[in-house]
Amino acid sequence: MMAADTTTLDWYERSYKAEGINAQRRYPNEELIRFLARNFFKLSREERARISILDAGCGSCSNLWAIAHEGFEAHGVDLSPEALRLGQQVLAEWEVTARLKVGNLLQLPYEDGSFHGVVDVFSSNVLNLGEFDRYLAEVARVLKPGGKFFLFTPSTESDAFRNHAPATKIDEFTLNGIYRKDSPFFGNAYAFRFSDVAALQAVLRNHGLEPENVELVTRTYNRMAESFQFISLEARRS
Repeated sequence: MMAADTTTLDWYERSYKAEGINAQRRYPNEELIRFLARNFFKLSREERARISILDAGCGSCSNLWAIAHEGFEAHGVDLSPEALRLGQQVLAEWEVTARLKVGNLLQLPYEDGSFHGVVDVFSSNVLNLGEFDRYLAEVARVLKPGGKFFLFTPSTESDAFRNHAPATKIDEFTLNGIYRKDSPFFGNAYAFRFSDVAALQAVLRNHGLEPENVELVTRTYNRMAESFQFISLEARRS
């Protein structure tokens, strides 16, 4: 995961150094696999090798190894050097390769039109509303015309947002962290943005990213006492 500020980078560097590979999940997000299947699994292995996919905020490569394993040209960018060091270990364990770069979501280190797909699994939610708008401009820039953007991000329908005290709001949708002890993701002490479906689709369209598929995924925690909802969205660059 990535953000524009040092506080978020420090948090992730400490987390990865303290917990190592256990700081993040080891296996890919199910909704990401659905996205890949809808768009690319009918292609042959030879054709997939010509499809370039960027994992924006790849962390320790729990999603990226699967992208590489399925035969795509896999790229990953993350703000945390420690995450990428661990990610290289994960890629090696699965005997796959990907091109990793240290970089910022707000200034992706790639040329215009570099990718057929950009995927973002629980990464850009560390950006506040203004930063997220800048990030989407970068996503649109590095995507090829007709390229696909996949986003898996927290929804404002989550109890963690509705009942966010003692956290405070940075802007309409962004908290200064998750500080309620019985909340999922408690202890994430950095900007944590939730999204409203209609507002999210509108800002995507502002950047020429047309939503084509939107689903809601809800999980419960604490023996069903707490509900956390995710938005799973696919958009196409016009």
